[in-house]
Amino acid sequence: MSYSVVIPAWNAARTIAETLRSVAAQSVVPAEIFVVDDGSSDETEATVLQSGIPVRYVRQDNAGPGSATTRGFALATAPLIATVDADDLWLPQKVERQLRRLDQAPQLAAVFTLWRTFRHGQPDDGTGTAGPGWSRTTMLVRREVALAVGPVIDPPGNRGDMVDWLGRAREDGHQLGMIDEVLALRRILPGSMSYGRDPARDRGYLEVARMAMLRRKLKNAGQG
Repeated sequence: MSYSVVIPAWNAARTIAETLRSVAAQSVVPAEIFVVDDGSSDETEATVLQSGIPVRYVRQDNAGPGSATTRGFALATAPLIATVDADDLWLPQKVERQLRRLDQAPQLAAVFTLWRTFRHGQPDDGTGTAGPGWSRTTMLVRREVALAVGPVIDPPGNRGDMVDWLGRAREDGHQLGMIDEVLALRRILPGSMSYGRDPARDRGYLEVARMAMLRRKLKNAGQG
């Protein structure tokens, strides 16, 4: 099946061209690529449009990566949607492996992969920390599921949006699969939204936990 790619981007001029090249280099090429610029103030737009890669560039006022991802979900037309953060990379056979898994396991709503860290400005040498990538960068999801789960909500600090979204997907009964192979690379980039610990940004994780507890409480009350 064909797939759309959604890339939320905010001040990503340093990295997004490399991200786009990794998407374009997939052994199964995407049907369409959407870059949703979340109100960047740098040269993100020019970098995307000068990349030489066919892209649908969409700009919105700054609202957070979840909002930009949700906008991309609404725009995508292929039956599957792959997402990636604008500073991360895919290895060439990532989507091909995921398409194969979905074909073998039609009960799965989405498939994820392992990912490995690398440092910005240094080539990936295969020695970075690897682990399960329950993340935007590794997700290939059925479009109808993405729309059914609903918007990707931006918590305070813009951290934890995908933790919340995946939690809601599981609560709705959707099965998520993990491929035990490193097929994506997570960039360690000082100054990025996910870099290091930050008490203000990390408040998002607490809010995600609070919302999950509230949903469970309401569900239990409804069953009482």
